[in-house]
Amino acid sequence: MSSSKQALAHPAPSADAAPGDQPGAAGRAHGRGTPPPGSSSWRSRLYRWDMKASPYAFIAPFFIVFGAFSLVPLLYTAWYSLHNVQLANLDGQSWAGLDNYRNLLSSDFFWNALWNTFTIGVISTVPQLLMAIGLAHLLNYKLRGSTVWRVVMLTPYATSVAAATLVFVLLYSWDGGMINWLLDFVGIDPVNWRESDWGSQFAVSSIVIWRWTGYNALIYLAAMQAIPVDLYESAAIDGANRWQQFIHVTIPQLRPTILFTVVVSTIGATQLFGEPLLFGGVSGSKGGSEHQYQTLGLYMYDQGWIIGNLGKASAIAWSMFLILLIVAVIQLLISRRLRKSQ
Repeated sequence: MSSSKQALAHPAPSADAAPGDQPGAAGRAHGRGTPPPGSSSWRSRLYRWDMKASPYAFIAPFFIVFGAFSLVPLLYTAWYSLHNVQLANLDGQSWAGLDNYRNLLSSDFFWNALWNTFTIGVISTVPQLLMAIGLAHLLNYKLRGSTVWRVVMLTPYATSVAAATLVFVLLYSWDGGMINWLLDFVGIDPVNWRESDWGSQFAVSSIVIWRWTGYNALIYLAAMQAIPVDLYESAAIDGANRWQQFIHVTIPQLRPTILFTVVVSTIGATQLFGEPLLFGGVSGSKGGSEHQYQTLGLYMYDQGWIIGNLGKASAIAWSMFLILLIVAVIQLLISRRLRKSQ
């Protein structure tokens, strides 16, 4: 009787228990490879923290760089635009309110720079995009060495602004330039490209056209290659030739891409700076002797770094920013209307 009670008090070891294990050791074990409860909770918390925090850690460098080099200067420029600040005396600031903006609206130089920015933008953007569409249409066909031609299209874009502008300065030189030599060859009087109103704007625009046409052509080419081939086959069955296919199939399918390139080119024209500055030489910051090709970028540079009026230069910068916001809103409205029409 006593032996049976002892057997009940001490159950037999499990079949899974290794020989020599103490009774109940298998029950006390939490499973092979299973961490203790405290370690498991710590790992689960670490896992949850990793899943929630890792995405923010990955994108944090962008926001840090953006805040340090874009957001802070933007806000600081807004603060400067409301003060009278001179480059030679940054600590001697005085509150000006909206006086800098009022002075801009009453300044003939500001309106001249705004008009020059608009005209140079139109002269450079319209031919540039038209030629880009034509080049992309040619590259869209199976040509020999298509990869080489695409690299050639990107060569002007890869060229530095300084190198390209200096070459065009030699081409448009009054004495001995190739452009005037060609004009004289066909019986046209030479043009003083730096001093002429429309001549100087055309010369600056030609630099922009040369640098950005190939870049936009590759954008159009990528959009054209995404157009379904079935549309062209259906048009060919209906009797449409290649020109009719281009007008009635390619152009409608390129509307979003054309809108994108127009907006990007407009933003680039608003910020145009390097080409007219280097083209003008000594008087580059003034946009010529009569300010005939002074853009908003040059006007801001002239006020801020040549004259030293940082308050007015900051007001010009924010005026350019507001113009770009207006362009972005117009682009948004047009894109919505295009989506509804489709």
